[in-house]
Amino acid sequence: MERRLARFEKRVFNPLTEAFKYGKMQMSFGRKNMEAKTKKTNVHGTWESIKKFAPYFRNYKRVLIFDLACAFFATAADLAFPRFVGIITGTYLPQHDFTSIVYIALLIILFKAVTVAANYYITKYGHIMGANIEKDLRSKLFRHLESMPHKYFDNVKVGTLMSRITTDLFDITEFAHHCPEEFFIAGVKIIGLLVILLVFHIQYWLLTLCLFAMLPVMVVFAVKYNGKMRRVHKSNRRQMAEINAQCEDTLSGIRVVKSFTNEALEEQKFAVNNERFLEIKKKNYHYMAVFSCGMNFFGAVIYMTIIILGGYLELDAAAFVEYLLYANTLLATIRMIAEYAEQFQRGVTAFERFEEVVGEPADLYDLPGAKDIVSVEGKVEFDGVFFRYSDETDWVLKNLSFYVDKGETLAIVGPSGSGKTTIANLIPRFYDVQKGSVKIDGKDIRELTLHSLRGSIGVVQQDVFLFWGTVADNIAYGKPGATREEVEQAAKLAGAHEFIKALPHGYESYVGERGVKLSGGQKQRISIARVFLKNPPVLILDEATSNLDNESEVVVQRSLDALSRGRTSIVIAHRLSTIRNATKIIVLTEKGVVESGTHAQLIANNGLYKKMYDLSISTASLTGTDE
Repeated sequence: MERRLARFEKRVFNPLTEAFKYGKMQMSFGRKNMEAKTKKTNVHGTWESIKKFAPYFRNYKRVLIFDLACAFFATAADLAFPRFVGIITGTYLPQHDFTSIVYIALLIILFKAVTVAANYYITKYGHIMGANIEKDLRSKLFRHLESMPHKYFDNVKVGTLMSRITTDLFDITEFAHHCPEEFFIAGVKIIGLLVILLVFHIQYWLLTLCLFAMLPVMVVFAVKYNGKMRRVHKSNRRQMAEINAQCEDTLSGIRVVKSFTNEALEEQKFAVNNERFLEIKKKNYHYMAVFSCGMNFFGAVIYMTIIILGGYLELDAAAFVEYLLYANTLLATIRMIAEYAEQFQRGVTAFERFEEVVGEPADLYDLPGAKDIVSVEGKVEFDGVFFRYSDETDWVLKNLSFYVDKGETLAIVGPSGSGKTTIANLIPRFYDVQKGSVKIDGKDIRELTLHSLRGSIGVVQQDVFLFWGTVADNIAYGKPGATREEVEQAAKLAGAHEFIKALPHGYESYVGERGVKLSGGQKQRISIARVFLKNPPVLILDEATSNLDNESEVVVQRSLDALSRGRTSIVIAHRLSTIRNATKIIVLTEKGVVESGTHAQLIANNGLYKKMYDLSISTASLTGTDE
């Protein structure tokens, strides 16, 4: 017997070991070093991601513990089945002990009942736990995105963010539920198999050790290809985000696309991204196929080992059947690991993408000791302000200083690129200045809480954004919880009540996505009504009439004049006729403020403002408009 084992080891196991050692795994030193480093990085990165994700189970630890307990009992029941079969075939069948067989059969049924109950809990409450974690992550991500500064959204596509809120978080849900329990089950099965075989079949310890000696090889194989799949999954997610972003961009601008008959151009751009996605998917499926086939190969090797080595060791029939059943269990475990390895990689990748977003600093935040602003009078002051959008760009504002007193109207005019809209964005602190300060009532706005600061400022922009919903919903956005009477009063003040009542459903009429069912003038009056309802002491009008026709401009300007009454107003002017009655006008260029005064004073100075005004008059006469 010993000689046969020695011959078997020499002829079978030694060549197999050498093949694994010197076969396709052989490579150059440089490549080996690089892959080892990459593998180490992948494993480290995965482990760090798992550690970061673990705290999200804190609120559901009881469910998780009970889920794993159910998984343990279900796994133990599954492991007991081959042992019962071995007892029946090895002991009671040869003795024709039918009574004992019935007792064991009833015990098997009991164990199966435990398995069914445990699996019910795992399937139901495990999934609910995963859904709750998804909800928590989505809420955290949404809150963080709301806290991000304007410049973040200047550089990130909305479609990319939508991909992370939807697809990525679903993958995290599946990861949160399945992966802990499935890998726990796999560990229990492997350890349980080893213990059972060594305890009840110690005489066949060599066969058991040979079977389990293959596990390290399978682990090395799995780690290698899991790392490859992880990198591909990351690329897959990035490309899917690109597709989502382009779809969102094209569909949002579908009217522009059709007006320029550029459907073919958009299809071509989409086709490029779609083809890139296909190539990534092909690579992903290649690695999946290699991974799956590799695991199937190891399964065949396990069966071969049992048959050949079992024959040499002269296993009895009962032990042979039991080993085959346990081999099936081991192979099922390996297949389960292979199945959930992909899900694991998707989940880890999705969580890493989630962390990329929530890890972005919200560089506009309340400073320590920031206080709420109360009883705002409305004096706004720029004191030596320097500002640029990034370190790579030129200064937009350089040593800019001016002020506007309570209740006054300050108009800012100047050529494009002089920084007019930038000023409008700095006052509510959508961006922070690099030098100098912006003050309200003598207080640096950085010393005030963002909520109280922005609550004191109303903004009417040239590009009006209306949310999907009714007219009433969009007006009430200025004061959440406002009554219908308050909404209608705001609409009347904005000169919008009459056209709203003429709509098919009045205030309950839906405006469509971004207000597409309304004209430019109607949308602008709704946005003005929204600010009326907010009733802020400081008002910013950023070229609010520049996109309107002459008739709409007259109506909207009347509403703006009513809105400005009694408030500190800063007007970014496009049409100079709208600012004749401003308390003060400043002319802004790249050099800063070059002129300042009333309309009459600036005309009398015969400077840049006079040239701009004369040009606007001549343009109005040519176009037939009233300037």
